[in-house]
Formats: sequence, C-alpha cells, structure tokens
Amino acid sequence: MNHNRRLSAVIAVSCAIAGVGLVGCEESTKSDSDASATRTTAAPKETADEGAFTGAKKFEIDGRSVNVSCSGAPADNRPVIVLMAGGGDGLEKMAGVQKTLSGKNRVCSYDRLGEGASDQPDGTQTIRSTGKVLTSVIDRVAGERPVVLAGHSLGGLIAARYAPDHRDRVKGLVLMDATSPTQTADLNKGIPESATGPAAELRAQTLAILQGGKPERLMVPDGEVRSAGDIPVEVIQHGKRYLEQVPDYGPDLERAWSNGQRAWRGVSSRSRLSTATESEHYIYVDQPDVAVRAIERVTSQAADRA
Repeated sequence: MNHNRRLSAVIAVSCAIAGVGLVGCEESTKSDSDASATRTTAAPKETADEGAFTGAKKFEIDGRSVNVSCSGAPADNRPVIVLMAGGGDGLEKMAGVQKTLSGKNRVCSYDRLGEGASDQPDGTQTIRSTGKVLTSVIDRVAGERPVVLAGHSLGGLIAARYAPDHRDRVKGLVLMDATSPTQTADLNKGIPESATGPAAELRAQTLAILQGGKPERLMVPDGEVRSAGDIPVEVIQHGKRYLEQVPDYGPDLERAWSNGQRAWRGVSSRSRLSTATESEHYIYVDQPDVAVRAIERVTSQAADRA
C-alpha cells in the first residue's frame, strides 16, 4: 500500500473509531444524497413563537453564533426531536433523516461550535460547556416541551453525558454507534505505543482529537456511564466490521467498541441494544430506516409516558 492509500485508510478509521472529526472525515465516509438535496439554508419562516421557525436560523449563544435547523410542526404530547451529528459533520449530514422524521414530528438539529456554519469556539471546550450550548438550543427550539436526543458518534456521547443532568427535559435517547465512554483507554489498550505505520498514525491522531484537537477543540475524557433514570433509550451499534484496515489491532478495537455500546445501556433501566447488520459507522446513512424507526419508537414511548 502506498503512502496516500495508507493515509486515507488511517483517516477513515480515525473518523470511525474516535467518534470525532478529522480534516477529510466527510470525504472518507459515504455521502448522503438526501442531505445535499434537503439542506436548510434558506431564510427561516417565522411565526409568533421563536421556536416554531422552519429552515435554518442562527442564534447568538454566549457571544457565539450557533446554526440551527428545524422542520415539522409540533405535535400534541410528542417531544421535540433534536438530532446531534458526529464530530466533523455539520447538521446537513443528517438532513435526510430530519426530513423523513418531520412528517409527523418537530425535528431540529444544530452545528456545535467548530462545526458547519456555527462559529469557532473561543478556546478549549468541555463536555459541560458544549452541554450549555445544547441547553440554549433546546430552550430556543423546544420552549417548555420535552425533547428526545438522537446522536451519532460524538453526538451520541454528548447526548448520553447530558441526559442524566437534565432529566426534566430529556425524555428519551437514541445513540447511534456512540463514541465509547472509555474511548481513550480502549485506544491505548487496543493500539500500543510501540505500534508503527498506519496504526501508530491512527493512535496519535485520534488521541489528539480526544484531547481537544480541531475542529471542536472538545476535551473528551473517559468516564462512567451515569443513569438518566428509566427513560426509553435505544443503543444501535454497527454490524459490518471496518477496522481491519489495521489488521494487527482491528479485532481488539472492534471488541472494545462493542463493549462501549453495551456500556451505554447503563444510561437507563429501559434501554435496548440492537445491531444495524448492514451498516458501518454511519448507521443513519447506511440504514436510514433503522435510525428513523428507532427515533420514532423512542419518541412515541416518551409521549406515552408524558
């Protein structure tokens, strides 16, 4: 394998296993044709209620501009769905899923600081500080309504860390191949410091991202999974192995990733783990029907408990 092909493989694996974005991540993953066709870049349609706009709108949050997209009409007793993309992805990546869900739900997504059309962060971010931005987004798009958070990769980790401290607002979770709660330890164990070649590059690049690298400059420390009570939760893991690009370490990395998905079940006593058998990391791209059905189930279950 020549250098360019080796580097492409490393970047592709880094995007997947770290659950956070590297430059070139979007180019190394499958494109979503629905997303490009349904980007909500037009001026939003306003109503008397600030949170009831349709389209894309920028809000100032703590002096930074945050890009938000909403679609669909609020339905009686149904929570607002908030989609949370993975690292390196803007909200347009999930536009196809948002469009499908908005047929009978109010659905919003947003670019975290450092992503998409939102401002760059003014320094290193933490799980707590990115959670404060999420709270402000929820306040603007949901008002007093409860929400269901549906997150992919890094977005899933942020959602799962956020929910236990916001039980009054978060009434359901869907975690799509969420970054492992022990990702740094998993990587350090899975690829030793003595590794060379693509595996060494993967290790170094991923650890740099987890320790506050670009694009979000977000510190992603390992931590225990905390409970958000008995809210409905669906954890979906990928079914197609893709880490064999580092063959000496791929099987161990896959096992660690799977263990991380099982660990996320601890976020609720009403959690369910399933496998998207035909998907690699981007479950909502490879099998959008699986993602949509899970989000709709959790939203309906949350509405029934309201």
